[in-house]
Amino acid sequence: MVKQTTIKSDISLKGVGLHTGKEVTMTFKPAPVNNGYSFVRVDLEGQPVVEADANYVVNTQRGTNLEKKGVKIQTSEHVLAAFVGCDVDNVIIELDASEPPIMDGSSKFFVEAIEKVGVEEQDAERVVYVVKEVISYTDEATGSEIIVMPSDDYQVTAMVDFGTKVLGTQNATLKNMADFKTEIADSRTFSFLHELEALLQNGLIKGGDLNNAIVYVDKEISPETMESLKVAFGKDSITIKPNGILDNLTLHYPNEAARHKLLDVVGDLALIGTRIRGKVIANKPGHFVNTQFAKKMSKIIKTEQRNQVPVYDLHKEPLMDTVKIMSILPHRSPFLLVDKILEMSDSHVVGLKNVTMNESFFVGHFPGAPVMPGVLIVEAMAQTGGILILSSVPDPENYLTYFMKIDNVKFKHKVLPGDTLVFKCDLISPIRRGICHMQANAYANGKLVAEAELMAQIAKNS
Repeated sequence: MVKQTTIKSDISLKGVGLHTGKEVTMTFKPAPVNNGYSFVRVDLEGQPVVEADANYVVNTQRGTNLEKKGVKIQTSEHVLAAFVGCDVDNVIIELDASEPPIMDGSSKFFVEAIEKVGVEEQDAERVVYVVKEVISYTDEATGSEIIVMPSDDYQVTAMVDFGTKVLGTQNATLKNMADFKTEIADSRTFSFLHELEALLQNGLIKGGDLNNAIVYVDKEISPETMESLKVAFGKDSITIKPNGILDNLTLHYPNEAARHKLLDVVGDLALIGTRIRGKVIANKPGHFVNTQFAKKMSKIIKTEQRNQVPVYDLHKEPLMDTVKIMSILPHRSPFLLVDKILEMSDSHVVGLKNVTMNESFFVGHFPGAPVMPGVLIVEAMAQTGGILILSSVPDPENYLTYFMKIDNVKFKHKVLPGDTLVFKCDLISPIRRGICHMQANAYANGKLVAEAELMAQIAKNS
C-alpha cells in the first residue's frame, strides 16, 4: 500500500506572472489527506479556493487557466507538474495574484522549493487508477492526439511537430516519474516569433524576458519588430543564434521544446484529480487537447469509482446480527430491512439484507413478477445509516431516526428474490447535532443497483 504524501512545512517563492506581469508571492503549504492540489487566492475577500480540477478549465490559449465562481487561476501547469514530479499528493498553493510566478519558464524552482522543505507520508492510502484498456482523445482541428494504455508505471511520451525548419520534429520520454526532477523539470517554455509578436501587440505577455522563454525565430525579423523586442525585454541589443533562437539563452537539451511539452502534459493531467498507472503518448500535445483528455479521464474514473463494487467476506462473523440490530433500531417486522452489519467506523457503515420470496411486499409488487420496491431499497440504506448515527449516542434505544432529505436517487438494476443486498453508507460531513448526511450505495450480484444522498436526524423518543 502506497501512502499519500504532503510537504513538511510552508515555503514561499516570489516572481512575476508571465502574462499579467504582476508581482506575486506564492506559498506552498501542507494539506490534509484527500485534499489534492488546491489554489487559494489570499488577495481576495474570503480567500476563495480553486481546486485543480479539469472541469474548472475555462481557457487554454496561453496556458491552462482555471476559474471557479469568478475566481481565476492562470498558467497552473508548471506548478502542478512539479508536485506530480516530486510525488506529492496533497498541497495548498496560496497566491496573492491570479498567476503563479513564471520564474525561468520551467518547473525547476518549484521542484527545488519542494525538495528544500521535504515530503512526508500521511496516514491514508493513495488512490491510483489502473488503466486497463486504451483510452484516447483526438482534436480533429489540429490532429493532436493523446492516448493512455496499460503499463506497470506512469510513463509519458511527447511527440512534437510544428512544421517549421527551426524546430523540426522532436520527441521526449519519461519512463519513470522519479526522473522528472533531473530530466524534465528545468525544460523552459517556448514561443515562436510570430506568436510573440501577436502577444506583445495585444499586451498579453508583460512578465516575459529572454531568461524565461525560448523564442524560436521562424520568420525574418523586421527592424520594427527588433526595436519592439528590445523594449519588451529591456535589452540594448538582440541577436539570433545559429540554432535559430534569440540570444541570452542557451538550450539545456537539443529537444528542450519536446521536454517542456512533456512537462505541460504532466501538469495538465494532474487536473484529472487521481493518480493514473498507465503509459501516456501525446502526439502534438497542447493545453487544449491535454485538458480535454484530462476531463475525459476524470469522468471515466469517477464513473468507475461510483460503480465499483466493494468486496466483503459475507461468511465472516458479522459485527452485528439481527438481534443486536434490533437493540439499536426501533424497526420491527415487516419493516426491519437490515439483517447484518459487516463493518462500521466513525464515518462509514456496511450492512446486508438477504431478499427472499417471503417478503410481504412481493405479494403485491408485482404478482407473477416479484421486484423489490425502490423506495424500500432506499429505506434499507437509511436503516443501515441509522445504525451509524444511533451508535454515536450512549442510549440508542431512546432515539428515533427521521428522514430530512433525499437527493440524487438513482435505481440502476432490479432486485429480485434470492438476491443479497449490500449497503455502504459514507458520511459526507461529520455528524452534528444529531444530523447525518451520507452517500449511500446498494449492491447486488456484483453491480451497483441503487444510490442516493440521504440526510436524517435522530431525536429523543418522548
